[in-house]
Amino acid sequence: MSDTTNWTRRKFLEGMGATAAGMALSSCAISGDRSAKGLTEESASIKQVVEPGSLEKPDLIVGYVPVNDCAPFAIAWKKGFFRKYGLNVQLNREASWATSRDGVIFGRTDAAPVVSGAVTNARIGAEGARHAPLCAAMTIHRHGNAMTMNRKMWEAGLRPWREYNGDLEAFGKDFRSYFDKQPREQRVWAVVLSSAIYEYFVRYLSAAAGVDPLKEFRVIIVPPPQMVTNVRIGAMQAYMVAEPWNTRAITGNEGVGFTFAQGKEIWLGHPDRLLGVMESFIQKNPKTYRSLVKAMIEACQYCSKVENREEVATLISARSFTGAKPKFTRPAIIGDYNYGGFDGKARIAKAEDSTIFFDLPDNIPKRPGEHSTFLWQSESLWLMTQAARWGQIKEFPKNAEALAKQAWRTDLYREIAAEMGIECPQEDYKVEPPQVFIDKKGFDPSDPVGYVNGFEIRANRPARFFLS
Repeated sequence: MSDTTNWTRRKFLEGMGATAAGMALSSCAISGDRSAKGLTEESASIKQVVEPGSLEKPDLIVGYVPVNDCAPFAIAWKKGFFRKYGLNVQLNREASWATSRDGVIFGRTDAAPVVSGAVTNARIGAEGARHAPLCAAMTIHRHGNAMTMNRKMWEAGLRPWREYNGDLEAFGKDFRSYFDKQPREQRVWAVVLSSAIYEYFVRYLSAAAGVDPLKEFRVIIVPPPQMVTNVRIGAMQAYMVAEPWNTRAITGNEGVGFTFAQGKEIWLGHPDRLLGVMESFIQKNPKTYRSLVKAMIEACQYCSKVENREEVATLISARSFTGAKPKFTRPAIIGDYNYGGFDGKARIAKAEDSTIFFDLPDNIPKRPGEHSTFLWQSESLWLMTQAARWGQIKEFPKNAEALAKQAWRTDLYREIAAEMGIECPQEDYKVEPPQVFIDKKGFDPSDPVGYVNGFEIRANRPARFFLS
């Protein structure tokens, strides 16, 4: 083993150690006596529309991860939406997206947010995913994430994607130039979970720019709170994660990196977190599940309102949630986003779609009745195309539509939303137009295999032989 390899591993382990103690203390404190549980003044005064005694299981343990998208969980607890629908919820802080998913699978929690690929990949048994009948009927949020690159990448000439003006070739040259100068052991990009859309975005972006992510660099798994520290010590050069862990890295905060791109610049309108449960939970507790989804929909609606966003950004800064200062949680919630940089220039982008909880801004292509919490089964097919494209599964599943129908429960969502007076699209599939993707390649769910095979850079691509 080379000295460089030993150095990289040693540095990464140092980073893990530097954050492990803090995370352990934080996790113990929040999961124990200081967890977000019990009644707030607001929740105690709310009128219950569902009697707890009418539910199969009114007492629930619901997980969350300390990133900005815990906002609907925090709001549902503080504002009393859980109680309104007859639920007594104990919120349980999870150390990572793997523990959030596994808590549901192994029954430690009743429900929790999961990365968008986790539900589908658990059904298809993709590499890195536990095989289990996970289900989701709603999206917690869309967008709200970004790619961070370190200071050395900035000094090598890389800049935020918006400054390339859509020129993938120019970005590809800068990207390859940087990595070509690094030892292979120091070509590392981190994501939060192998089934996260973040891994697919990292690979998708790289391939779109002509750089093969299967050959040029490694993708590793790191929990969100450890991202900044491990970039600072040089254990990895870039990462993709949910806010506030991108804002924490920029100049004026930690000063170790800048935001290359928000996830919305890779796929405008993409789903990020889903409310995950086991299929057996829905079957055994249908009334309870309806109450849970209704409470979360109302919480997402609350988070979506412009007049509430300052309050939301402040609430999730509490130690019981992200533990990050409002200056870190605020930009992606308010839509006053700073890409950072090391040249003293202000790179503030004001936008309504930095994080989408319910209402879709006008720049997002949408169907009648569509809103953020509605799941499209076609989006789960796209996730399966990426699992196939990057070799997590041998081929695109022949029963993909059946799997999507079992896992992404649009049927239940429509029923629940109708009871709340919320209009929904009547279709389960939609075509994603070219303009929403960074490489302008649209996705037609009627031909997912053709879509995968249309990419030049992919795993298991047939070898080409030329005779001279």
